Amino acid sequence: MGHCDTVTTIVNPTGSMNVLSSHEVSKLQDTSKTGLYTLFRQCALAVLNCESEKDNAHELMAEHEDFDIRIIQEPRGLKLELLNAPACAFVNKKLILGVKENLFSVLRDILYVFSEMEEQGLFELNEPRDVTNLVFEILRHARAFIPKQPPNIVVCWGGHSIGREEYLYTKVVGYQMGLRGLDICTGCGPGAMKGPMKGAYIGHAKQRISKGRFIGLTEPGIIAAESPNPIVNELVIMPDIEKRLEAFVRLGHGIVVFPGGPGTAEEILYILGVMLHDKNRQIPFPLVFTGPKSSEEYFQRIDEFIGATLGKEAQALYEIIIDDPAAVAEAMKSGLDKVTRFRRASKDAYYFNWELTIERLFQETFEPTHESMAALTLAHDMPPSELAANLRRAMSGIVAGNIKESGIQTIQQHGPFRLSGEPELMQRIDELLSSFVAQHRMKLPGSHYEPCYVIEN
Repeated sequence: MGHCDTVTTIVNPTGSMNVLSSHEVSKLQDTSKTGLYTLFRQCALAVLNCESEKDNAHELMAEHEDFDIRIIQEPRGLKLELLNAPACAFVNKKLILGVKENLFSVLRDILYVFSEMEEQGLFELNEPRDVTNLVFEILRHARAFIPKQPPNIVVCWGGHSIGREEYLYTKVVGYQMGLRGLDICTGCGPGAMKGPMKGAYIGHAKQRISKGRFIGLTEPGIIAAESPNPIVNELVIMPDIEKRLEAFVRLGHGIVVFPGGPGTAEEILYILGVMLHDKNRQIPFPLVFTGPKSSEEYFQRIDEFIGATLGKEAQALYEIIIDDPAAVAEAMKSGLDKVTRFRRASKDAYYFNWELTIERLFQETFEPTHESMAALTLAHDMPPSELAANLRRAMSGIVAGNIKESGIQTIQQHGPFRLSGEPELMQRIDELLSSFVAQHRMKLPGSHYEPCYVIEN
C-alpha cells in the first residue's frame, strides 16, 4: 500500500464523547488563530497515521495536506467526517477500532484542555499546587484513575529512534513485566515506547489478564512526530511537555528507562531533578536504566554525565541493569511493593502521587526559541535541581528542533539554536549530544541529520 492511499468516510463515536454543543463545534471548526481547528486536525492526522515511519511533523503535515476532518452535528449526537485520511488506519475501509478510540480521545482532550480550561483561564497558573491540580483534572477527565487498584503502572521511557536489537530488548522487558501483572505507560510513539507495550500485551495474554492498561501520554507539539502506536488503549493529550512529564510521575509508580536521544535525556533530567528535592528523599520511586549488552556504553555515558553534572546523590537514585529483562521486572515489582506500603502508610492515593513535591522551575512552560535557549544558565556552581531543570530545557529545545513542526520551522528560518555556559560543562553536553548523533539517536535510521544546535564554549 502506497503512502498516498487515502480513505474518505464518516465515523461514529465510541465511549461517552458523543454530544457536543454548537459552541464546541464552532471552536473545533474555527480556522482562525484563536480556534482549535489546526490543532484538532494535526492531532487527528497523527492518530490516523499510526503506521508512519516518519518522525518529522512538518513532513507529515505536508504529505497529507489534503486531509481534512469535519464534525457532523446531529440531533442524536455527532459524527466525524474524514476526508483523504491515511488508508493504513483502515481495514476494508473501516477504521481500526483502536485507532477510532484514540481519535475520539483526541476530540475529548482538545475540547476539554484547550477549550474549556483555556476559557476559564486555567493556563495562567502561578502556584505549583494549581499546576498539579490541572494535571489531575485532565487525567481524571480522561478516566485514567482506578482508585482501589494497588500501584502497578510502570512508565517506560526511551527513544523513538533505536536499533533493532534495542527494540527487541524493550519487548522482552515488557513481556517480563506483563507476566508479573504490571501495566505500561509510555509516550505512546514508536521504538522504546511501542516495544514494552507489545511485550507486556503477550505477558498479559499468558496470564489471562484481559484488561491490561497501555497508557499513552503525549502533547500536541510531538504527537505528529510520534504517532500513537496501535497497542495504546488509553490515550491522553496533555497541554505541553512540562505537564506531560508531571503526568508521568504522578500517574506512574515506577520508571524504566531504555536507550534514547535528547528526549530521553530530558526525561531522565526531569525525574532526577524532582527526586533531588529534600521533601522527596523518603518517597520510594523505583527507577531503572536498562538495555541489551550493546547499550552498556550508552548508559555508562549517561551515568558519567549525571555524575559530572548533578553529582553522586543523583546517581544513587537509579539502578542500571544490563541485558537482564527478568531482573528489571523483578526490581520494578519489588519497588512497586515498597510504593504500595508507603502509600498505604502515608494515606496517599494509589492512583495519583500527591506526596511528590515538584517545584515551579520544573512546571513552567519552556518555549524553545533562539532567545530562550541562548539565555539558559548552565554552570556547575548552580544547585543540582536548578541545573537539572536548565539541562532539561536545553534537551527539550533540541527535541523541538529535531521533530516538532514549530521547532523545525524556527530552525529553517533562523538557523540552529545556540547554547553557551561554563566551558567544561558545555564540553560534556557536546560530547553527550555528539554520541547521540554518532549512534543515530537524533532521527530515525536512514534519515540525514543536520544538528539543530551549536555548542559554544
